[in-house]
Amino acid sequence: MNPVASLRAKRGSPCMDCYRHSALAMTALMRKISPGLLAALFLWSAQAAELKLRLLETTDLHMNLLSYDYYQDQLTDQYGLARTLSLIKAARAEAPNSLLFDNGDLLQGNPLGDWVARVKPLQEGQVHPAYKVMNTMAYDAANVGNHDFNYGLDFLRRSLAGANFPYISANVYLDDKDKDSGQAHHAFTPYVLLDRQFKDAQGQKHAIRVGVIGFVPPQIMQWDKANLEGRVVAHDMVEVAKQYVPEMRAKGANLVIAIAHSGFEKGEVGLFAENAVARLAQVPGVDAILFGHAHSEFPGKGFANHPRVDIERGTINGVAAVMPGRWGDHLGIVDFQLDNGSGSWRITDSRSSIRPVFDRLARKSLADADPSVEQAISEEHAQTLTYLRDKIAFSSAPIYSFFAQVSDDPSVQIVSNAQIAYVKRAVQGTDYEKYPVLSAASPFKAGGRQGSTNYTDIPAGPLAIKHVADLYVYPNTLKAMLLTGAEVKEWIEMSAGQFNRIDPQGPAQQALVNNGFPSFNFDTIDGVTYEIDVTQPARYAVNGTLAAPDAHRVTNLRYQGQPIVLDAKFIVATNNYRAFGGGNFPGLSAAKVILDAPEENRQVLIEYLRMMDVLGPNKQVNPSADGNWHIQNVPGIRMVFFSASAAQKHLARHPDIQWLKDNGDGSALYQLKP
Repeated sequence: MNPVASLRAKRGSPCMDCYRHSALAMTALMRKISPGLLAALFLWSAQAAELKLRLLETTDLHMNLLSYDYYQDQLTDQYGLARTLSLIKAARAEAPNSLLFDNGDLLQGNPLGDWVARVKPLQEGQVHPAYKVMNTMAYDAANVGNHDFNYGLDFLRRSLAGANFPYISANVYLDDKDKDSGQAHHAFTPYVLLDRQFKDAQGQKHAIRVGVIGFVPPQIMQWDKANLEGRVVAHDMVEVAKQYVPEMRAKGANLVIAIAHSGFEKGEVGLFAENAVARLAQVPGVDAILFGHAHSEFPGKGFANHPRVDIERGTINGVAAVMPGRWGDHLGIVDFQLDNGSGSWRITDSRSSIRPVFDRLARKSLADADPSVEQAISEEHAQTLTYLRDKIAFSSAPIYSFFAQVSDDPSVQIVSNAQIAYVKRAVQGTDYEKYPVLSAASPFKAGGRQGSTNYTDIPAGPLAIKHVADLYVYPNTLKAMLLTGAEVKEWIEMSAGQFNRIDPQGPAQQALVNNGFPSFNFDTIDGVTYEIDVTQPARYAVNGTLAAPDAHRVTNLRYQGQPIVLDAKFIVATNNYRAFGGGNFPGLSAAKVILDAPEENRQVLIEYLRMMDVLGPNKQVNPSADGNWHIQNVPGIRMVFFSASAAQKHLARHPDIQWLKDNGDGSALYQLKP
């Protein structure tokens, strides 16, 4: 007896009757189903599939298209889109389906960007060098960043016209009669719907619609007030997302990607927040967030303690997210697993990661520079170098920023000297001539999130345009404000928030610098003298709110050797960013600006150096710091901080600073001597 017959004999005829009845019932059911429904069921079963989709992100390139350090006038292997391009090609080769996006802060940030915008301005119909490169890379879409507004709206629009991929920005509107209404007109395309054909594991193609929406910090209205006021307005990113994400879904978007030029705050943030990624991750319908602005790296251990973060998967509130550093030093990747077995495409898994172009610990390159980038912009690169190498003065001492966060500094000093000289000339013969002129300036290159190579380091000798660009990296314009002595004191108090509180009864070694405080907000005020008592709590929080009303870190504040009179008036030279509210400094606003100069601070510095140089063949610029401020000693406590290993060569000029340990990654640990 065969096995089947044996099985039937053991089960008996009643079971055979069951099979017979089941078959009859199924036949009856099939007769009741319409032929159209049967065809749809068959088509659905045939189309059910799984596929993989890879999202790639670049962000905050700041015109670092080539792997070239224009400030040091030499090649670098640590950043540059030319190296990121090698990673992009490799990542695409690994994935059957991919999309490439850029997240803004592209057009400004180094001398090549200045050359195109200021020295030899881009004309209508010309293609910006950034797009000469990126148009060959098959970008799918790009977002506008806050620094892309630095050269003005007209330049921005003229530049974007050369991109052969769409640009988006949803929360910037035209400043017209409808700007705050439901009929507000967008200044840019708010979102795009990309219809793509992607292959599944069997090689079958499937049509998928990907919605992409972009956001920029609403603070652009402060930071670029002169360029934007009266022309555009900015709305809250999250509120705009809540409006448009459902609309994108209703128009058939299978996936919604938010490209947010915004960072990720650990705590709660409210409306009009600069760093709103945590809130964006709570908007229903957002499948991925490609973010930037903060120049940080996500996923990364620095975000391990943030709420609702899964570092292993790279998610925020369950939403896939990535932020690939700055200057092209990383490529951001989000890998999706998609399934349409339910009748519509859904995400069944995601993984986010970042790939570096340089191994910081091993100090070796991980990606070669793609030669096509230099081929595309060789002419603009050569012209930029010719301009930068133009000699304008001679310095009798080195200019560096290695210790700018802990002591008076030559790179900040020379900027302040130039600003004071300019304002004094500008107010001659006016009612403001009677007021003392001070200057506020900060170190723009002081390591931190930019890495251990991000310092000014100019040897004594000839000074060229490239050195000025190194000293003043932003295209800010000079402003002067009329303030009281009390307001000057609060300005310094806000800056003093850069320091951690040092506990006199605490551990013998304590970290001095708060790494969460941006160095460009650490203004020092020249023209007065003062000391900083870091045993006191910071009077102001990083966001400018009054945190400790009874705390006063600034002590012994004097003008011309006498205690400053709090109701006396002073003119303070600064830049448009600070004067118009950038950094949320107490008491500073556009209403207090008395000199609204059109000249860039950088050009003011160039003219100052040229003036010094022509005074005579033996005249030299002396950039040495005048020591007008210092941190008070805390007996028994070693106050330590990080700077570059290369700073050791200047220690002879700083008897109050001591080297402790090299960290092997280009940085070293130092201390203020007790």
